[in-house]
Amino acid sequence: MTGLRDTMGISASGMQAQAERLRHVSENIANADTPGYRRKTVAFEEIVTGGMRTGKVRTGPVELDRGELTRIYDPGHPLADDTGYHDGSIGDLVVEIADAREAQRSYEANLRLFDQARQMSRSVLELLRR
Repeated sequence: MTGLRDTMGISASGMQAQAERLRHVSENIANADTPGYRRKTVAFEEIVTGGMRTGKVRTGPVELDRGELTRIYDPGHPLADDTGYHDGSIGDLVVEIADAREAQRSYEANLRLFDQARQMSRSVLELLRR
């Protein structure tokens, strides 16, 4: 039974990590047109307990994209400098939507795994009751 419990813990940690990733991707989408905005990225780290690999994951530190900001020519913009340019944002809406879809599908896969382990646990308990 501990194997099923471990499986549920691993898939729950995956769901939690993907949910956090999706929150950052949502922020990136919401700020795609915000001048000076840098997209946020998050990496996953494996959780190690007592020197033993657990299979569980968590999100690492949030990092900002350090790439070059897009320069936009718009002399009428309030943030434009003397040359008529202002800093746009870093972030491609297509990439962010693809990241959101990937995080959503990974979350759903972990949810299915969790549900399968839960159903198997229930079946084992029913067999033991007989």
